[in-house]
Amino acid sequence: FQQWIDARHRAAMRAAAAQLPPVARFDPTAAPASPPICFLTGRRFWYQTAFCAWSLARAAGRPLPFVFHDDGSIDPALGAEASRLFPGCKIVLERQTNSVLDAHLPIARFPALRLRRRAYLHLRKLTDVHAGQRGPRVVLDSDMLFFRRPDLLLAWLENPTDAIHLLDVQDAYGYPAETLQTLANHALPPHVNVGVLGLASETIDWEKLERDCATLISTHGTSYYLEQALSALLLAGRPAIRLPAATYRVLPTDAESIRPTAALHHYVAASKRSYFRHAWHRVNPAA
Repeated sequence: FQQWIDARHRAAMRAAAAQLPPVARFDPTAAPASPPICFLTGRRFWYQTAFCAWSLARAAGRPLPFVFHDDGSIDPALGAEASRLFPGCKIVLERQTNSVLDAHLPIARFPALRLRRRAYLHLRKLTDVHAGQRGPRVVLDSDMLFFRRPDLLLAWLENPTDAIHLLDVQDAYGYPAETLQTLANHALPPHVNVGVLGLASETIDWEKLERDCATLISTHGTSYYLEQALSALLLAGRPAIRLPAATYRVLPTDAESIRPTAALHHYVAASKRSYFRHAWHRVNPAA
């Protein structure tokens, strides 16, 4: 019965996403230089992406450079809806991504990364967004909402000198700490959550990332948290802005979801029920 109720709330959120009004058009010739704000998305999760990006644009109060990376399911209708809701956005289709990956991460040299990303979509937030690119960019998860101006995140967009990430409620890397520490070569940063992960693409050592990915899988198998573990390894030994948990909240409580006090919520694990039942209504302009 509870699952049936949750399904009804998800359906209501999906219908509401199609009725969101467009945000202000982003014009790169008129706007200050800003790193791309990237999402990996497609047909299944677009309604969550739409609410996340729309709530961020509303909270920021200015046009933002959204880039939507195709998970393989963006068709012309969904592309048109993305352009309607976020005029001036960029859509990177799967065929474009595959050409870039073949050029910069050929499967012969990067078999672990290329093979794993086929079944494990989370890994595409690293490979598909950053391969062959230069400069800073930030990747956001779709299952997040913004309730007020995220000043620290916006300040990073204006001056992205370091990496930036969310803080988790605990280490959630999916692999033994001893193995990760051996691979890191530096102190492993604690509590990295990749709901928000910003870094400069050219700083990624793809050869090391391939080795780390292959080692983790061959030694301990696959994990839902592989992408987060690899991201923590990427951040080891480098300066990073750790978004404060009180303002950028991972796993908000039911009470926080109903009456938000934070600027951002990332709805993971048990907080997803409140996300679908309560939280999105707080940013829905039709509510």
